Amino acid sequence: MRMPRFFAAPLLLACTLAPATQAAERPEVTAAGKAVRDAVVAWRRDFHQHPELSNREQRTAAQVAQALRKMGLKPRTGIANHGVVAIIEGGKPGPKIALRADMDALPVTEQTNLPFASKVTTTFNGQTTGVMHACGHDAHTGILLGIAQALVGMKKDLPGQVMLVFQPSEEGAPTGEEGGASLMLKQGLFKDFKPDAMFGLHVFSTLPVGTVGVRSGPLMAASDKFTIKVKGRQTHGSRPWGGIDPVAAAADIVGSAQTVISRRTDIARHPAVVSFGSIHGGIRYNIIPDEVELVGTIRTFDEAMRKKIHADLANVATHVAAAHGATADAQVPDSPGNPVTVNDPALTQRMRASLEAVVGSERVIEPPLQMGAEDFSYYAKEVPAMFYFVGATAPGIDPVAAPSNHSPKFTLDETSLDIGVRTLLQVALDYLHGGNAPAGASGG
Repeated sequence: MRMPRFFAAPLLLACTLAPATQAAERPEVTAAGKAVRDAVVAWRRDFHQHPELSNREQRTAAQVAQALRKMGLKPRTGIANHGVVAIIEGGKPGPKIALRADMDALPVTEQTNLPFASKVTTTFNGQTTGVMHACGHDAHTGILLGIAQALVGMKKDLPGQVMLVFQPSEEGAPTGEEGGASLMLKQGLFKDFKPDAMFGLHVFSTLPVGTVGVRSGPLMAASDKFTIKVKGRQTHGSRPWGGIDPVAAAADIVGSAQTVISRRTDIARHPAVVSFGSIHGGIRYNIIPDEVELVGTIRTFDEAMRKKIHADLANVATHVAAAHGATADAQVPDSPGNPVTVNDPALTQRMRASLEAVVGSERVIEPPLQMGAEDFSYYAKEVPAMFYFVGATAPGIDPVAAPSNHSPKFTLDETSLDIGVRTLLQVALDYLHGGNAPAGASGG
């Protein structure tokens, strides 16, 4: 899996033609945004100051459940370890929708100097590290709580039902554990409540605050994690011929693996990436070790290409290691990955007007394909879904140069919280009331 989820490559802003008439923001959305603004900021800052890693979101889940109970809801807890789910029953018949926020943080030591910066430390993969909401999940959780409060306040006149999904472990469960969207579905998230549509958002550093990015069809890449263990024979560094050097073999594998994309993959059809993110081997400067471990990620948009890259990378690792007299145990992938995140084309076309109603048509852009991955993709395989980006970088700062999601310096402009609340609430209400339906289609 799965890290880093996002990268700081520029989003190409697509030109959009303003329609002759543009839908207006619902008055109840405007009012709700103002009413919950301070609470959303407070929730977000609390979660930011108390981050928890994937499958460890015990305090976060407890705070979410407590807030929902204060709203009069009856949350279900413990799904997929620390997931929290609640249903808002509207006072009128109508469709079913689900809204999702992820709750987990990352093993990143914060470097923002915010007054509510995280001071939390933990042990991750045998190393001491800080813990930080470097991807913005604290914002997502605060936004969905604000939307929950708004919807509860108008549920008498609300058509249909809304499932609130506070999801753990989006960043990927620790080795040997299950978690995230796939486990929530496995444990029956949609068993008794299968939504007609599902929506989610993500704050995004490479968009300026006030803008929204949405794309029909494929949006974010499939992601797979791989592990390659290169095994040699330990010897003294002064006498390399006395053993088999896995460090030299591993270095050769890293270099040769780049040809899997540049020479073996038709990237004119779809983009793809193979990246190494971790190399571990040896303990002393003058000892050639027995083993070196390489860990990395593969990103793809086509299933056939995905399988071919898996096979090609394993083939390269095995044969390059053999050329050095070493062996390679190539687990490609070494665990289930995320599918491509695909926005339902009809749903996205329908709901784009809802986003435009809040920020203006000129501020709703179509981003290029994103090599970051999202386990929201599992929900999108089950029901029509739409996932979109909310700009998070403050005015006056170049979004391309701003610290990206997953950076220890990632900083969220809190205006994006208000944009997130209002856009997702507008989308939810428009769908429930049957708005923005294509010609000839029935609402919901």
